[in-house]
Amino acid sequence: MRSRLLVVGAVLGLTVVTGVLIYQGNTEKATASSAASSTSGGVYAEDTADPTIPEVTAPGERPATNVPMTKLEPGDTPPQFIIFSFDGAGSHQRWNEFMSVADESNSRFTGFLSGIYLLGDEGKYAGAYTGPGHKTGAAAIGYGGPESEIVTEVNDLNTAYMKGHEIGTHYNGHFCDDAPPGGNQWTTADWNDELDQFYKFVKDWKTINGYTDAPDLIVPPETIKGGRTPCLTGKLDTLIPAWKAHGMTYDSSMPAPRNGLYWPQKVDGIWEFYMPQVYSPGFEGMTTAMDYNFWAKFNGARDEPDTAPELRSIVKGTYEFMFDQAYNGNRAPILIANHFNKWNGDSFNPPAMDFMKEKCGQPDVICATYQDVIAWMELQDPAVLQELLDRAPVAAKAPDS
Repeated sequence: MRSRLLVVGAVLGLTVVTGVLIYQGNTEKATASSAASSTSGGVYAEDTADPTIPEVTAPGERPATNVPMTKLEPGDTPPQFIIFSFDGAGSHQRWNEFMSVADESNSRFTGFLSGIYLLGDEGKYAGAYTGPGHKTGAAAIGYGGPESEIVTEVNDLNTAYMKGHEIGTHYNGHFCDDAPPGGNQWTTADWNDELDQFYKFVKDWKTINGYTDAPDLIVPPETIKGGRTPCLTGKLDTLIPAWKAHGMTYDSSMPAPRNGLYWPQKVDGIWEFYMPQVYSPGFEGMTTAMDYNFWAKFNGARDEPDTAPELRSIVKGTYEFMFDQAYNGNRAPILIANHFNKWNGDSFNPPAMDFMKEKCGQPDVICATYQDVIAWMELQDPAVLQELLDRAPVAAKAPDS
């Protein structure tokens, strides 16, 4: 019998950072605690096959960007970018669902990989991962599970990469304020250690696990240029030096310092795609635009599957309000920040998929990766780009207020 996974910290909780309610706890599994106490649970332990979703296969070569790399003239209207991203990125069903939908409109999205999803139990207990300030093997989320599930994850990552989607980092052990020391307590040396281990897992996962006939992970580590920190934690003055030391160019973690949707800002050489605080018509107030935050605002993040239709409607309405405000306003990139989850009766990914189907591929609308949006921005003449970056936020209040 395999040893149980060691998990520290509560799975779900709430915390307030700079006045913003953020999610505490990750995992794409329905609950991390159920996976943690299982002797057979891995990243895909709770996936169920959906016969209506075809298996997505990778093309023979990675396609070029789906973003037209053209310069704006002064006064031109920029495209409306939408950036879909998924923390953890460990669900075979969700990978295939979203890749299938993205194929319909030549859309791209970003999966922020949790590094320990590439490690099986044997790798864990051999001392493969030590979170800064924690015992070797401890983690606040589950590991990757048996070899078959890790190979499935690797195949999904390979397929996503070869279809032009982006792989970023969600770091490793998902240590937050409820499992200290977490990101808000870590130093630059701690973040360097966490990233060193993440990139090692990406490069050496087969050796660490002792696998001899598994497929290669073809995602080049040097193409992983950004990510999202666990629970949106960390401080820029400690994070930025670690990001630069690892060749990273962007982040999408920090709670926005002002309300509304606005263009990303460059902070000490790093593009920061702030997690926006927007007005939601369904909630009749402000909310952080992320799936767990919607859930926390709706019912305190309690699992109430019967309320899923109501919550899906609120989430979709919030996305539509964000889109209308940005598309008809400052054209700031819209961030759809989710997990591959089935929380609250699958309240969040269905509206995200519907939004992708309805908006991506419309005239002037491009659903793209962070890196491709950055490449487009950096192609623009400095004065033209600065005018975009200086535009006032939208979706910061009710439309009639």
